[in-house]
Amino acid sequence: MTTAAADPAPAAPANGWCALSVLHGRIEGHVERALQAGHGLSVREFSLLEILSRQHDGEGGHLQMKRLAEAIVLSDSATTRLVTRLEDRALLTRYLCSTDRRGIYTNVSEAGLRLLAGARPTHDAALREVLAEAAKNPLLAPLVRTVRSLDAPA
Repeated sequence: MTTAAADPAPAAPANGWCALSVLHGRIEGHVERALQAGHGLSVREFSLLEILSRQHDGEGGHLQMKRLAEAIVLSDSATTRLVTRLEDRALLTRYLCSTDRRGIYTNVSEAGLRLLAGARPTHDAALREVLAEAAKNPLLAPLVRTVRSLDAPA
């Protein structure tokens, strides 16, 4: 009976995934602390407001709840809880679609837009800081270059 020797080194895709996971964790943790300290926002709350601010139908922006869940990569129930927290803080509103009563939309309020505008510089500075630190790590540097290249003008 022969046994295959265990491969002690993870496969290349696993290495890449591990590095991506590490970079994501560092970014999320650093940006979270900065947003919480400066604006009382979590990364998810900031992301939700940011995504909604880019959807325009008059003032603020709106997006159907199902699409919002997809955009912020949360389950429908987690998105509902997040939206409820922000709605309780008067940072957004929910309303029924006028043509389809089953459709629920979420709209950024003026207060939400003001908070987002104030939080953006904090978010961006924290992101630049954590990427600069991560770029010093040879395993993360290629990912940092890729992230930075996505911001380059087309």
